[in-house]
Amino acid sequence: MRSLLLVLLLSVFSPVYAKEDLAPPAGLKVLSAGHSFHVWMPPLVVEMAKAAGIQGHEQLAISSIGGSKVIQHWDLPPEKNKAKPILEAGKADLFTMAPTFLPDPGIENFSKLGLQHNPKLRLTLQQNWVPFEDSEVWLSKSKPKSIDRDVLTMAQLRAKNEPYFKLIEDHVKEINQRIPAAKIAIVPSGEAVLALRDKVIKGEAPGIKTQNELFRDALGHPGAQIRVLSAYCHFSVIYRRSPVGLPVVSQLTKLPEAEKLNRLLQEIAWKAVTGYPMSGVAQ
Repeated sequence: MRSLLLVLLLSVFSPVYAKEDLAPPAGLKVLSAGHSFHVWMPPLVVEMAKAAGIQGHEQLAISSIGGSKVIQHWDLPPEKNKAKPILEAGKADLFTMAPTFLPDPGIENFSKLGLQHNPKLRLTLQQNWVPFEDSEVWLSKSKPKSIDRDVLTMAQLRAKNEPYFKLIEDHVKEINQRIPAAKIAIVPSGEAVLALRDKVIKGEAPGIKTQNELFRDALGHPGAQIRVLSAYCHFSVIYRRSPVGLPVVSQLTKLPEAEKLNRLLQEIAWKAVTGYPMSGVAQ
């Protein structure tokens, strides 16, 4: 009798999932254009997709220009342009872009070209963290050779990053209004980086003692922790599912407390993506 009652209760209160909900999604053919805060991401997502059992994920090409706006990738001559031929052939399912400062006409140019040849093309834009911890420093001629990031509080980080985040939000909203089919999604890598730095400040990031450890230089080129974190954000936006539970990424394996750190980065990424309305991903 008790067994029968348990079965009845489970049938009423347990969620019902169709097989297709649990199965990995079909892999996408991805094109990317960006700078040194972005171009290391595609190989990491390839690794993550494979670990998630996603068949058919393919990185078609990566257009890489240091410190670039998207318009610089658009303006490349035909013999050097990796993005245009793929979009014109309608081969890409998804195009990831990463600008520096905005506005950037290249984003709209590529969106129009891609949608012209593939109306189902998905477009994403990476939200970066502020270079040199300050937009004004990045735009000035005089740049510091070193920055002590451990003296910065979350309030100071928010004050410097949020205006920078707003630039990309406003620009994407404008384009999406002019080109409704674009539906450009923002990958909130910058928000995720702030969340990780908050964990470091509170002493809650496994194997990471200082904010300085997260970056390779004053400009803000990321170490392995941020690279993997940003890639988890992209994976979450690209496949609209949580990365939590995937095995440790190869770039983390030699770091202290790799298992715990990997799990934390996955959780931060998923929370950042699902908590950010312009990512296009709901919880």
